[in-house]
Amino acid sequence: MIDEFAKDNLHRRLRRDRETLLWKLDGLSEYDARRPLTVTGTNLLGLVKHVASVEARYFGEVFGRPSPEPLCRWQDSDGSDLRAAEGETRDQIIGFYRRTWEHSDTTINELPLDAPGHVPWWPEPYPNTNLFAITVHVLGETNRHAGHADILREGVDGRTGTRPEHEMQIDAEASAAYCAKIEQAARSAAPVKA
Repeated sequence: MIDEFAKDNLHRRLRRDRETLLWKLDGLSEYDARRPLTVTGTNLLGLVKHVASVEARYFGEVFGRPSPEPLCRWQDSDGSDLRAAEGETRDQIIGFYRRTWEHSDTTINELPLDAPGHVPWWPEPYPNTNLFAITVHVLGETNRHAGHADILREGVDGRTGTRPEHEMQIDAEASAAYCAKIEQAARSAAPVKA
């Protein structure tokens, strides 16, 4: 009974975080969805593509249920899953992510939490694992990247939150005053230079 409760709870949280990650693209121009927003090139659409690839591998290959989506061999991964290529549309990437959800959900629904899996890209002694560990791992990855997306989106246009109904309008004046307080505290903590 606890296994089904745990599986349902983890799966529900994964579904929630998937939706949160996609929501970060809502209302953005093609440019803002794709442009690099950090010095390492992190971008919102790339985060979605990356998480889709991660989920496809972990709930697919790890359990001998390869994704129906074309993926390069994990050994040949070149980081191209971190960005939208020229000619690759937002709809294609979102569609890939949603189809990956269906495949992953089938794996989660059909296998017990102790179903054995093998992650060939994990070093010894860790490659042999189970559905519970993989679900926690993928949930962590999804949550982590949804957090990245939240910060990036805030930098683009100030939108924050996990769902539209939790979004609050930013009071620019109050926000500036709050940030000024934080800046002052940071400056006062810095050592005084002679």
